[in-house]
Amino acid sequence: MNILVVGTGAREHAICNAVKNADLYSIMSKKNPGISQISKFQISNEKDLIGIKEYALKNKINMAIIGPEAPLEMGIVNELQSAGISCVGPTKEAARIETDKAFMRDLFNTYKIDGSIIYRVFDNFNDTKDFIDEFGQNIVVKPVGLTGGKGVKIVGEHLKDGEAAKQYVKEIINNKISGHAQVVIEERLIGEEFTVQAFVDGNKVIPMPAAQDHPHAYENDQGPITGGMGSYSDKNGLLPFLDKKNYQISVKIMQETVNAIKKEVGPYKGILYGQFMLCKDGPKLVEYNARFGDPEALNVLPLLKTDFIELCKDIIDGNLKTADFKRKATVCKYIVPQGYPETGKSEQIITVDETKINQEGARVYYAAVNQKNGKIFTSKSRALALVGIGNTLKEAEETCENATKYVKGDVYHRRDIGTANLIEKRIKHMTTITSNL
Repeated sequence: MNILVVGTGAREHAICNAVKNADLYSIMSKKNPGISQISKFQISNEKDLIGIKEYALKNKINMAIIGPEAPLEMGIVNELQSAGISCVGPTKEAARIETDKAFMRDLFNTYKIDGSIIYRVFDNFNDTKDFIDEFGQNIVVKPVGLTGGKGVKIVGEHLKDGEAAKQYVKEIINNKISGHAQVVIEERLIGEEFTVQAFVDGNKVIPMPAAQDHPHAYENDQGPITGGMGSYSDKNGLLPFLDKKNYQISVKIMQETVNAIKKEVGPYKGILYGQFMLCKDGPKLVEYNARFGDPEALNVLPLLKTDFIELCKDIIDGNLKTADFKRKATVCKYIVPQGYPETGKSEQIITVDETKINQEGARVYYAAVNQKNGKIFTSKSRALALVGIGNTLKEAEETCENATKYVKGDVYHRRDIGTANLIEKRIKHMTTITSNL
């Protein structure tokens, strides 16, 4: 069987590693050192839908797995399916659950899905200004479309006050940030964020272990928001602050969403990523991604016991049954260029001792780097991720942290991800919130 994976980063590296007993092909925008070792590949623009289709037809691809969101937004699944190539990924219409935040919020409102929040969508600055003044609470400001995880700003955290929020709204509308002169204003949720990813066959939702991402650049959750500095998952599939009841509520919200998408635009097939905030009155939906999360995919895919390709076939055939995972904890830490995310240094050489990393019991997944003449060069974005796996979070974190010394260059990482101190802080935070019921 010929499998094509579209995408360049660590998420796609993890997907490629999960493909067994098949001939693996890849399309990537730069030479990913990990993917290039295990696949036949072509360096191409991931948004060149016609070029990707031609490559797939030339190589008799049976199934394409789409990693990043941009080609999904453009309709890569529609294009490949029109040529008879099966895809793990939603159509352009179904992918709007991620690519159009207004569509997502309106879907929750129309179908009375639990976990919704107060929101409004605007394309006029004056109307937005009036709403911010009248709302009288801290808010979240989001461009309507895709921004690579870096467009969301929160009053009281990234924005000083309502006046700063108004200026950011004006910037979004005037400059069409994310490609749209629209903005979503939402109530600010107080709680702990977590992620549930799921396999979806158009009807059935099969959830994966929960994970928690750490988007702030610096330790103790300080600094600007990034694409994700790392994440962790626990051996029971839950999180230290997330019990089974609230996990199941989150899965139910995702199932209701899939049902609504089917009624609205047709079946959703692929991977659905739900980002939730655990609040004092239960999980609230922050946003969806129409694909695996990055870094959260790196936590769950190494634990998958069920054959990944068989799961992909079941997604396509609408015949999902179950997915089994190892009862292990994982900790992922991203290694990033100094200055990331604001002034990350590109074209810097880094050295990676994969042998020593593997001897530590960790795994390496290459992200936004480029291999040239046998050397690995950084971009301005995340360079690579290290993942430790263990019987406990402590064991997984120590494995991951020990492996970081085998990556050399002008880089940094968050040492606190997965540590007892940070996790205890999460538990204390949720205890404080629930005690105020």
